[in-house]
Parts: sequence; structure tokens; C-alpha cells
Amino acid sequence: MTSFFSWFSRLRSSSKCFYENLRTPNFHNFRTQKNAPTTNVMDFERAKNPWMTWSSSVLPLALAVSAGSLAFQPQFNPSLCDPPNSNIRGASLGGKGSTQFVAEGSQKEIPQDLLHELKAICQDNMTLDYDERYIHGKPQNSFHKAVNIPDVIVYPRSEEEVSKIVIACNGHKFPIVPYGGATSIEGHTLSPNGGVCIDMSLMKRVKALHVEDMDVVVEPGIGWMELNEYLEPYGLFFPLDPGPGASIGGMCATRCSGSLAVRYGTMRDNVISLKVVLANGDIVKTASRARKSAAGYDLTRLMIGSEGTLGVITEVTLRLQKIPQHSVVAMCNFPSVKDAADVAIATMMSGIQVSRVELLDEVQMKAINIANGKNLPESPTLMFEFIGTEAYAREQTEIVQRIVSEHSGSGFAFAEEPEAKKELWKIRKEALWACFAMKPGLEAMTTDVCVPLSHLADLISRSKKELDASSLVCTVIAHAGDGNFHTIILFDPTQEEQRLEAEKLNHFMVHAALSLEGTCTGEHGVGTGKMKYLEEELGVEALKTMRNIKAVLDPNNIMNPGKLIPPHVCL
Repeated sequence: MTSFFSWFSRLRSSSKCFYENLRTPNFHNFRTQKNAPTTNVMDFERAKNPWMTWSSSVLPLALAVSAGSLAFQPQFNPSLCDPPNSNIRGASLGGKGSTQFVAEGSQKEIPQDLLHELKAICQDNMTLDYDERYIHGKPQNSFHKAVNIPDVIVYPRSEEEVSKIVIACNGHKFPIVPYGGATSIEGHTLSPNGGVCIDMSLMKRVKALHVEDMDVVVEPGIGWMELNEYLEPYGLFFPLDPGPGASIGGMCATRCSGSLAVRYGTMRDNVISLKVVLANGDIVKTASRARKSAAGYDLTRLMIGSEGTLGVITEVTLRLQKIPQHSVVAMCNFPSVKDAADVAIATMMSGIQVSRVELLDEVQMKAINIANGKNLPESPTLMFEFIGTEAYAREQTEIVQRIVSEHSGSGFAFAEEPEAKKELWKIRKEALWACFAMKPGLEAMTTDVCVPLSHLADLISRSKKELDASSLVCTVIAHAGDGNFHTIILFDPTQEEQRLEAEKLNHFMVHAALSLEGTCTGEHGVGTGKMKYLEEELGVEALKTMRNIKAVLDPNNIMNPGKLIPPHVCL
């Protein structure tokens, strides 16, 4: 423990965390005002920004099919199969080979009748304010952009209001974009076709807590961190921990996970049931509250990961866990990322039930030091968490310490005190902000892939070689216990060659993962950014099946159009 306290004193030596200086509109997720500014619906034309109107020359995507059967006889718009002709800054837009830097689309004028209907439903909880629409149209953690922004933002307070909003939009065949915590990375909340942005931030109630059943029923706008604050007095917690600010609804929509997935699974494993508003306004309950069921199609899993393209989630029933009796957090260093990945694999193969195994490369550790004024070893680092009884957690720690020593590891230190453990995970959770502190003024292309665990060391080694050879600053972070590998690529958005270099590195990582039987995204989702890789990963027949499902549930293609399903895929 002496070595840990020496190390921990270095961690805390900074007079003030530099992160606070980063919490500016340039970096921080914008939070929606509780009482959103309102504009008279007749003032819509004055609220629009004229420079955005140039983009309305491209015809909107449309899909006309019969919703009665999977045996379709659709009338196709050629844009469903053919990549668009327009280019922006040299980027090829749409199509299966696209870099899709800018999500293209067409924007028609919002009907005044629709604005009046939305006003009647939402009263003062809607806005046409340009600044508010711009914020909602540009994800703050994503390098992806769109040629348009939402036409109007609505803030429903109930499931019934969501249903009425969707019915109104469907009647006018006007696009809908659900909006949660604004932490998504792959362009999920972009509005390439304009439309109605449904901000769920006012629907954040805990509707029911069943302590004996260890489950909770919540509205989608509540954040996972807020939920865990509510659950703590009951000795329970929700085990998924994506980025700070993520909402439960958005976590369902992207099928996210986090650092605890190695122990507790992903979102699909921790959602018992949902309530979803479909494109026609129907409110569908996907399952009962029973822990298991063999009754009918698994509609819950269909909706989880659908990214708002099939419906708007309005209620979530979540599986909870007991807060661990005791935990130990350990940290150690390695000569290379491959050595660190090998230890992560060996740890999992040993049968130890770790709750976290996180890998950070030497560049990320340097960023942490710069951001915090610390003096941590700038070498590839593994962070572990062990839980259980005090004796069991310590036994696991000792076993892993032996594994580390057999794989060129050094500096093994562990902490059991709550404050020390919190400080350790804080530096991991704020890795992105540390990168911005190291290179202020740059933008981050954050991407993730996932491979079978046995291929993780190979994937990281191959990717790390390319990243280190690049002129860009790139950091490596991995949920090493389940084969999920992230990189943060910093680039100057005003320099086209840097953006293309970042995209090239992203492209290399994805294809390396796919060549190792992996996936283009382990937890960030598809959005607009990863659509181009789905055919290689899943095959065109799988994508046609997805489009068939969407065509039945959303025949007017109003639900978050332009996301998840590549535009070149035809029925």
C-alpha cells in the first residue's frame, strides 16, 4: 500500500482540476433549458436563418410501401439506392463508400398547420429560437455535421404528449428526431432533413421502484448518474456507466454499455421492458416486468439499438444490482499496449470475475498529466476493479498482481478507500476532456470497434502502429475485458488534410476489426458515421431485412431518417 499512497499523493497534488476550465460551450454538452424559450408560430420565417436555405435543393428521401405485410411492392425514389450527387468539401455523401463527414438531406418548409398543432399539444414547451435549434442540431461530442438543423424543438412532459406529437408529424409526413442527453458520438441526433426535434429532458421521473424485485421503471430523460443517486439509499444501482450526461432513453436507443459491461452486460442485458411510441402514434408495451419470458417476438431487443428509427422510447424498466459490499481498484504499467492487452486477456481467462478492466495508452496518460498537473507514469496502463466480500476482492487482487508480474507489468498499486477509488475512476471518465486540455482548439474524432477477446491484442497492436505513425495526436482507451477498443483522434477541423487523415485512421481500425470477426462499433452505435461499414459486417440481406422492418413500422420514413440503414440499400 505504501507505493499506492505515494502514487495517490501525486494524483492529488494539483491545486485545482483543469477540467473546470473546459466546461465551456465549446466543449460541454449543452443542457436544455427547463422553460424553453418560445416564439409565436407565425414568426417562424423570421426565426429561420437564411444561410441554411441553400440546402433545400435536394429532394427528400421517401419510402412508399404497404404496411400490411413483408411482401412489398414499393415505389422507389432513386435516392434510396443511388448515392447523392452533391459533394461538400470534397466528401462523398451517402452511398456505401462514403466518408459521410456531412450528413446530407433536404429540408422542406414546416407547415404552419403542424406548428399550430404542436403549439396546442406542448403549449409553452416548444421553441423556434435559432440558437436553441442550432445547439440541438450539432452534437457537442461528435465531429459529424449536417447541412440542416431542426425546424422546431418540442419538450413533451408525458407519454400522451409524445404520441400526439408523433401523430401530428406523421400526418404531415414531417421528420422526427428524438433527443436525449446529447452525448452520442456518431451523429444520431443530427437533423439532415430538418424536422421536429423531440427533446425528452422534461420526462425524467422515476415512476416505480421495486426494491424486492430489484427493478425500476423510469422515464427516458433521466440520466444514469441521477438514477444512481436516487437508488443509493436503497442499496441498489444501475450498472451501466457510459459518458457523463447520457440519458436512459438514449442509452437504450444506442445499445450502449460502459466500463462495467464486462461484469454486468450491455444495455440489451439490463432492460426488462420498454414502452415505445410508433410512427402512427400507437403506444406499444414490449414485455411484462417478469425477469424472463418466452411470449412472442422479443420487441424489447428490437427497439434497443434502433436509434430512434422505429419509435420514440417513453418508458424503461431496468434491471438493478446490489451495491457491492467491498471493492478494490488497482493500477499497473506495461512496456507496450500489447503487453497490457495480453494481461487483460489472461485475467479474463483465469476465471476471475472482474467488474472493470480498462486500458489507457501512454499518450492518454500524458494527457491526464497535462490536464491535472499530475506526475503519473506515462506508459500503457491497466486499471482493474474487483468486487465482492473484502476477503474475495483482496484474493482477486493478489491473483491479478501475479498475472501482471508474469507479463512485464510494474508499479502495481491498489486502493480500497472510497475517496481514492473515486479519484482513480474520475481520471478515466474524463479522458476526453484531458485530450482537449493537451491540445486545445482541436476537434476529436472518437471511434470504437470491438473484437472477440482473443483478437484484442492483435487489433490494438496493428492499430497502434498506424496511430503512432500518423502526424495527428491519437490516444487509445479500451474496455479491455470485453474486446472493446476506442481511440480519440485529435485534428484541426479547418484543415481538410487533417480530417481526411483522421478518417483514414478510423477506416483502418474498423476494417482491421472486421477482418478479425469483430464489429464496426461496440457501444457508440451507427448513426450516420458507421453506416458505410454495415454491409461488410452484416451482409446486404441483413440490411434489407432491417429496411423491411422499418418500412412496416414507419411507412412515411419520419422516424430519425438518414440514420443506421445505409441509403444504398433497397428493398
